[in-house]
Amino acid sequence: MSAPEVLLRGHEITRRWGGLVALDKVSLTLERGSVHAVIGTNGAGKSTLINILSGEIAPSSGRVELLGHDATGWTQPKRAQAGLGRSYQRNTIYPSFSVLENCRLAAQARTQKPWAWWSSAQRCNSSLEAAHAAAQRAGLSDLLERPAGLLSHGQKRQLEIAMCLATAPQVLLLDEPLAGMGAEETERMLALLAQLKTQHAILLVEHDMDAVFRIADCITVMVNGSVISSGTPDFVRNSAQVRSAYLGEH
Repeated sequence: MSAPEVLLRGHEITRRWGGLVALDKVSLTLERGSVHAVIGTNGAGKSTLINILSGEIAPSSGRVELLGHDATGWTQPKRAQAGLGRSYQRNTIYPSFSVLENCRLAAQARTQKPWAWWSSAQRCNSSLEAAHAAAQRAGLSDLLERPAGLLSHGQKRQLEIAMCLATAPQVLLLDEPLAGMGAEETERMLALLAQLKTQHAILLVEHDMDAVFRIADCITVMVNGSVISSGTPDFVRNSAQVRSAYLGEH
């Protein structure tokens, strides 16, 4: 068997806000072909972690490696250009634009051509091709002309992932993509994640424990900014410390 391909690595990431330690030497590895879930109660540090990995905020100490490069000092746009995409807890779509236009704008952001000021962005074939491909992968090919604001909640979450895919990422950071979904929508999203992980490394921050234990290849459990356990779903499920601290068992 070939060695796993590590696409993103966080090494002893620490973040302090004054006297508050939001993250305390958190390390994790994302590999192509796997879903790495991060779970924990509110305030555990999950959002801070994903914001540091994506480049929105800087760590107080520690290192972020993206595709083998030290990306700790890289801006969020530079990480996106290098192959990192993320979604947010709240929808970040353009509701008055069509599904296709949302995807095209995302693709265009990666391949900006400021020197070609005389040409119409809507006629950029490469952006349109990327938009169509991303929408198809996310299961939205039949809804290309529908205004994004008229999509169902689950379809809007699919669109957010499609917009990520339009930027040609290798790493996907997904912040609660299942939030607010019904059973049928959850099943569609889990099927999409299973398909996407074959070509990407996925970090999944999620509160739906049933879904996490179904889709994740590795789970990291956080409490008060620290990692208390990390391993396979079976390893985490059988951890007495995890059951006590997070799952509410003794």
